[in-house]
Amino acid sequence: MTNLQIGDTAPSFTLPDSTGALVSLNSFAGRKLIVYFYPAALTAGCTTQAVDFSAAQDDFEDAGYSIVGISPDTPEKLAQFIATSSLSVTLLADPTKATIEAWGAWGERVLYGKAITSVIRSTFVVDVSEAGVGTIVDTYYNIRATGHVRRLRDQLGV
Repeated sequence: MTNLQIGDTAPSFTLPDSTGALVSLNSFAGRKLIVYFYPAALTAGCTTQAVDFSAAQDDFEDAGYSIVGISPDTPEKLAQFIATSSLSVTLLADPTKATIEAWGAWGERVLYGKAITSVIRSTFVVDVSEAGVGTIVDTYYNIRATGHVRRLRDQLGV
């Protein structure tokens, strides 16, 4: 796994959302974008993080940030996640894990004391140019779901 660094070009993506509509990095041209990767919809930590991002979404939007969450789930599972947890953030499906791998968010991590290969909970702040090319502004790898959105808000002044 290669971690992205500040100043790197963000890997482009085109992925389906919970309705099957395709969303691309260049869909956010001229905006700042928060891209977060999480292991699985409908799990405790991932629900905490998605609920926190949804609760803070208006404040992020007011500060000029859009938010997308990406997991290896299917669009159908994302739709269930959104309905079950009353989420408002855009969630994208990457069942092939190609985007997750390109962003360095796939690899070995420890779960309950055991090493597994999975999504590494990660968040990126991206400045997307008018031409739709993203530049990494900040990276957060191996984050904890609880409190992450609050810490990110503090760091970004949102």
